[in-house]
Amino acid sequence: MPEASVKPARPPAPATLPRPPRVGFVSLGCPKALVDTERAMTRLRAEGYELVGRYEDADLVVVNTCGFIEAAVDESLETIGEALAANGRVVVTGCLGTRAGLLRARHPQVLAVTGPGDEAALLEAIHAHLPPPPGASGALVPPQGLRLTPRHYAYLKIAEGCDHRCSFCIIPRLRGPLRSRPPGEVLAEARRLVEAGVRELVVVAQDTAAYGADRRHRVDLTAGRPLETRIVPLARALGELGVWVRLHYLYPYRHVDRLVDLMAEGVLVPYLDVPLQHASGRILRAMRRPAAAERMLERIEAWRRACPGLTIRSTFIVGFPGETDEDFEALLAFLEAAELDRVGCFVYSPVEGAAANALPDPVPPEEAEARRAELMARQEAVSARRLAARVGRRETVLVDAIDEDGALLARSPAEAPEVDGWIRVSPAPAGVGPGDLLEVEITAAGAHDLEARPLVSP
Repeated sequence: MPEASVKPARPPAPATLPRPPRVGFVSLGCPKALVDTERAMTRLRAEGYELVGRYEDADLVVVNTCGFIEAAVDESLETIGEALAANGRVVVTGCLGTRAGLLRARHPQVLAVTGPGDEAALLEAIHAHLPPPPGASGALVPPQGLRLTPRHYAYLKIAEGCDHRCSFCIIPRLRGPLRSRPPGEVLAEARRLVEAGVRELVVVAQDTAAYGADRRHRVDLTAGRPLETRIVPLARALGELGVWVRLHYLYPYRHVDRLVDLMAEGVLVPYLDVPLQHASGRILRAMRRPAAAERMLERIEAWRRACPGLTIRSTFIVGFPGETDEDFEALLAFLEAAELDRVGCFVYSPVEGAAANALPDPVPPEEAEARRAELMARQEAVSARRLAARVGRRETVLVDAIDEDGALLARSPAEAPEVDGWIRVSPAPAGVGPGDLLEVEITAAGAHDLEARPLVSP
């Protein structure tokens, strides 16, 4: 939803409207929250609501918030204020909904507050303040539901919540323990998406590799065949649908090695997203994360032997309480040795409720930010080397968009949507556009993006 000018709050909506009631959505945070927004939108559309993209066109605005770190909390509160100023009728949902006291102290005008993933409570709140029209039919909703991603890729959420107790994280408090969907339900949704034209499924959960642990890995008989509730058999079944299947947020359990084998077989795209968070054993223990950087280097080497075309992405936190210069140097040394393809880095944020807030020796904010900048500068050189090694290669890319110069903006299996760089393909072949697969040759590399030429006549 575009930025709106500040104007007086709108009066309460009338009891009856001469047209379908209109709802606008703002979705903040991670792809998992985006899936929650898509599901709520699908339900509302089935009930006869009209979905609009501007504050001024809506009878009510829903803001799906993020509360993972304080910067996200600030963004959520600012967005709620913007929606209130522009529209006046706002329902808040998502992770910040678990901090209703803070939210209402800042914005007492909000109509209702619901928590993350609580679709029933959100719909109840919307119904209370903007009743659905009578006699609406779900026939207006496509079988795959409504989505906020482009037509050719979709996020597929396979589980909710998390059982880890990382000291810097409050996700278990926000979204509860791990709750895995049955494999048959996941596969049915995936098939609907593929039938609707999706060419890439991006599998997400808070802890994707733990899928099924809460269900004791029971066998599901509704998947068309007996299928264990485990990530490896589910990933293999998804890979049989004939589209790219990409896995995000894999905690480095031992069975991740079997997922790498599936990547080597071509069942999954060879892209491994493993949030490692740090490399100093002392800091990892304080984070309550696996504390063996040396073994991680050995595993990374083994993964690359098993799947030579593997792309590895990770995220790290700097400025964690107690992080010394030596700890930070250990992290930089790990990055140089690991040669990761893609890296994200965050400054530690003392989000309310995190156990790490009680740890001694906080790092001054200016020092933490300097460490983040240095890490990203070091990693940029690593990433540039990794990208330069691809020059001259032939790759298959999926087109996402066309830029203002008419070139194609595409991704290979090595680039995840929304978080990694582009492959700019020029000249664009006639008739090729978003959602198409194309063979290209990589011709140039930068620090983040690549240039390519098509291997078909333009």
